[in-house]
Amino acid sequence: MLTVYCWLLCLYPASYRRDFAEEMTCVFREARSAVAPALLARISFYRREFCGIFSGAVSAHFDRLFGPAVPFPRFYMQRQFRFPCSTVFLMCVILAGVVLVINKAVDIVQQKEGLPVGTTASWEPMLGALLLILALVLAAVAAVWGALFAIRRTGMHRLANVQTRPEQE
Repeated sequence: MLTVYCWLLCLYPASYRRDFAEEMTCVFREARSAVAPALLARISFYRREFCGIFSGAVSAHFDRLFGPAVPFPRFYMQRQFRFPCSTVFLMCVILAGVVLVINKAVDIVQQKEGLPVGTTASWEPMLGALLLILALVLAAVAAVWGALFAIRRTGMHRLANVQTRPEQE
């Protein structure tokens, strides 16, 4: 199957093959050795890898012809798109800002109509609740990261064991 994989690499543009074929073959070899010997597991592995080769080759040709379709390289590395962790925090800040602006707009409308200002629900309890939720989330993240750090399973520990080039025999 390694021979078939190497032949399928010919679907990529020549410049791409020249830059990445050796690395892709090495990664395929390592991944193949980690697959369980069960027939269903091997079939699933080969199906996933060969579909990846076809879609990667088509994407590489389109990128070569029209430029990168998606300007985020992280999108190519994962099957699903994930937001950065800071997105949740920024969305909370934006939500708090929108609620504050709405509250201020309601106060202005009440002032124009001659009603007493501040009769609507105050935003302080909501801000306190948002800060409490944020603190709890940060505490949970810190606890999970601390546990992963203690068992040496953080990304930092995994990257320390990455071998960038195959060892010479």
